[in-house]
Amino acid sequence: MAGKTLFDKVWDAHVVQEIPKGPGVVYIDKHLIHEVTSPQAFAGLDARGLKVFRPRNTVATVDHNVPTVNQELSIKDELSRFQVNKLSENCRNHGVDLYGLNHPYQGIVHVIGPELGITQPGMTIVCGDSHTSTHGAFGSVAFGIGTSEVEMVLATQCILQPKPKKMRINIEGKLHKGVRAKDIILYIISRISTSGGTGYFIEYAGSAIRSLSMEGRMTICNMSIESGARGGLIAPDEVTYDYLRGREFAPSGTDFDKAVEQWEALKNDPDAVFDKELHFAAEDIRPMITYGTNPGMGTMIRGSIPGEEELEIESINSFRKSMQYMDFRPGAKIEGTPVDYVFVGSCTNGRIEDLREFANFVKGKKRASNITAWIVPGSKQVEKQALEEGLDKVLEAAGFELRQPGCSACLAMNDDKIPEGKLAVSTSNRNFEGRQGPGSRTMLVSPLTAAAVAVTGKVTDPSEMI
Repeated sequence: MAGKTLFDKVWDAHVVQEIPKGPGVVYIDKHLIHEVTSPQAFAGLDARGLKVFRPRNTVATVDHNVPTVNQELSIKDELSRFQVNKLSENCRNHGVDLYGLNHPYQGIVHVIGPELGITQPGMTIVCGDSHTSTHGAFGSVAFGIGTSEVEMVLATQCILQPKPKKMRINIEGKLHKGVRAKDIILYIISRISTSGGTGYFIEYAGSAIRSLSMEGRMTICNMSIESGARGGLIAPDEVTYDYLRGREFAPSGTDFDKAVEQWEALKNDPDAVFDKELHFAAEDIRPMITYGTNPGMGTMIRGSIPGEEELEIESINSFRKSMQYMDFRPGAKIEGTPVDYVFVGSCTNGRIEDLREFANFVKGKKRASNITAWIVPGSKQVEKQALEEGLDKVLEAAGFELRQPGCSACLAMNDDKIPEGKLAVSTSNRNFEGRQGPGSRTMLVSPLTAAAVAVTGKVTDPSEMI
């Protein structure tokens, strides 16, 4: 019998019951909820006269619908205000902890879980949000679920789920100057496509992955879903333990030492077998940018948009549609393209390390006159740290403003919308048509590249500027 992978070890330890020729009943350690995908789930519980089965295992926050300015005032948008208020009511009625607006722990759901130590190795974690895969950076099995499944977990603390196949992606070697975690994942998706991970849980491994900070690892796992994968994960190590030590809800003292002993077992057995393995060289990766309307349409900043002759026949029609929407030309160079908006934030790149990188780059420089920039911390904790470190002053001197926490311009569910026809360079995770506002155009990049664009006003490779 073959040894177990990291994924096997976590998944199998949480299977309550196997259903013959069907999905397994999987126990969920932590259920994260927000204001968008939970109202219907709570309504389902109320209709059946049920209460949340284990409220201590559920954590709620508001993020998608909240404004990123004047959060002390009532939310102007009626639907957004209703959803935020409804979450407060539901959490109050069911005894669920809620980090609402202006709470010191409020923030994007996939930012607050890790920074508060709620996310820990070996856990199963779900949320009614596709980018729950972020938490896999800690060696947990984390994935997004639908609203009916949110109701199922609230009612039973379990979920019906088929076991995915296993893929390992190895990135070996030393990264070039200017290459960040966001570039790695954009490169991977550009190589395997937005369907290359379908049916799999992806484990990221190799020296380049091990060299990343926890923030970088979260960025990688966050965008696993954009390759079609069910989720992504990275084996925990000393970087993981150092990050968690002293966090609010992480174990402390001797309990932490005992936890680390258990977490140390969360690695692949020497004879573990994956259904698929891929290998990439870190030296082949350069600062990346997307040019189309899905995250797989990416290339090096100093590269060109592909010509139709380079594409598979079945993808030509969608490529043409994408070029028309983006107002780009096949074969054209991307570097030097004028940009209108820069957005730094989201559950992909809204952590303190991301804000530091942007601030350090723009220090002593000035925002380009054609650029409107939104710099949005991923949580109140990140905002507090940024203020304590004086990042707001650095940003202000360069012509930027630090906003308040929320999902912001990652998606058009709040006031931060990119206007129709405008081109945005964004550190978020999706560049679909209208994702950042009706008719808006999005190019995905790292925070370092976003900083270079913000001061030059055009698509710029940051590697020669650092």
